[in-house]
Amino acid sequence: MDTNLRPLSLGEILDRTAQLYRNNFVLFAGIASVYAGIVLVMNLAQIGLTALLTSLHMTRQLPWFLIGWALLILPLIFIFAGAAIAANNRAVAWVYLGQPATIRGAYMSILPRLGRYLWLMTIATFIVYLPFAVIFVIYLVFVLAYAGSKGLLTHAAAGGDPQAAMVLAGVTIVFCLLCVPALIYAILMALRYSLAVPASVVEDLKARQALRRSVVLSRGSWGRIFLLGLLIAIIQIGLALITQMFFIVAAVKQHGVLPMWVQVAQQVVGFFTNSFIGPMYATGLTLFYYDQRIRKEGFDIEWMMQAAGMTVPALAAEPGAAPVDEPEPPLAPESPWSTHE
Repeated sequence: MDTNLRPLSLGEILDRTAQLYRNNFVLFAGIASVYAGIVLVMNLAQIGLTALLTSLHMTRQLPWFLIGWALLILPLIFIFAGAAIAANNRAVAWVYLGQPATIRGAYMSILPRLGRYLWLMTIATFIVYLPFAVIFVIYLVFVLAYAGSKGLLTHAAAGGDPQAAMVLAGVTIVFCLLCVPALIYAILMALRYSLAVPASVVEDLKARQALRRSVVLSRGSWGRIFLLGLLIAIIQIGLALITQMFFIVAAVKQHGVLPMWVQVAQQVVGFFTNSFIGPMYATGLTLFYYDQRIRKEGFDIEWMMQAAGMTVPALAAEPGAAPVDEPEPPLAPESPWSTHE
């Protein structure tokens, strides 16, 4: 990648994201394939176990099995998804600055601090979706307490209290209306903390420091970040619909019941789709992170000085450290934001 760094327009960031992804497709798709492979294995296991329970005439236990399976695999999916995002950010940073990068090197680089990155993503997710969670819990408690006591959740609901049904409908409308400001809040908070993970990975920042760093870097550029995410989301959704169209049509024709071989084929196609489109957004955000540093802090000048040997890399190797097969390149030039544990 050309390391002649300069401020970029949104169109140039998108173009460079596509160029970076095209020139390093095996690297980025390989990083994403680890997460996509875990999802594939979990989904295939679920399909097999569901078929087994069905053949044993244990369909009444299926709902409980699916709930338990979801509770089992969601933490694993979160861990591997977080690792893939952090490794992708690490690899993009290396390639963008003209440094060597490998799939193994990217994962080995982030594994020692994986807990930090997962904690950062947990905090950011909690902040972003807290209003949704509060509204949903209140609505769920109301439905279970009020509607259940009025018999609106039973098969006899058609002959139940019409006044209670109107109250439930009114509360449901209020619930939907409250979701609108919650959605606006979620978008604003997501933009506010959008650069936290790249900042943590590149500058070795702890979770709270990375969140504050993202607030500073993203300030004044929320609109550009939103458009970047919107355009990439449209591309991702479009590609997902194209690859899954056959299965969607088949599910409609079969009333939602697909043969096992079709379900397996759907998961295999999904594996390749996730491997292909998964790194796009993280790649774009990492490039945006560098662009904001160039605009606000003159990172391009710092990098040129470091390349000329006029500064010392922020993260130097520790004395006596054992050599590795794939030494990790310098993460970033020294800056006032760099921290060390």
